[in-house]
Amino acid sequence: MNELSDPIFPAVPFWKIHLLRIMFFLQAVEMGGLVWYQILFQSADWHWGLGMGKAMLGALALLSFLGLRYPLQMLPLMIYELAWKTVWIITIALPAWLNNRMTADISDLFYDCIGVVLVYLAIPWRYAFARFLVQPAEAWRKKA
Repeated sequence: MNELSDPIFPAVPFWKIHLLRIMFFLQAVEMGGLVWYQILFQSADWHWGLGMGKAMLGALALLSFLGLRYPLQMLPLMIYELAWKTVWIITIALPAWLNNRMTADISDLFYDCIGVVLVYLAIPWRYAFARFLVQPAEAWRKKA
């Protein structure tokens, strides 16, 4: 069988699941290795905001290891990665570029974030739509 299927959700081809695993691997190892090195060895003089951001990225990298084992269950984590990078590119990098205010820091982070294009390709959108928008929500209160 070439697809994971569930009677409720659309089937997800194995190649798409493996592509998700690759994205989780890159997030966990590449980003995680860099961020955790910075947290462990370069964080002594950080401003609290930088420290908070790096801690959040470090936690994201650690949780990405779960995505290797459970790529569809950890899909919200990948959607979060897609969302924050897209928001940053549209609200920070794009206006800076359009107004000729690109700094070295913005440029560096832009090149770190532009790989989000691959995440758009990796996400099984039909499954995500069915799972997170069409599926009935969990009850807000106990049924009588």
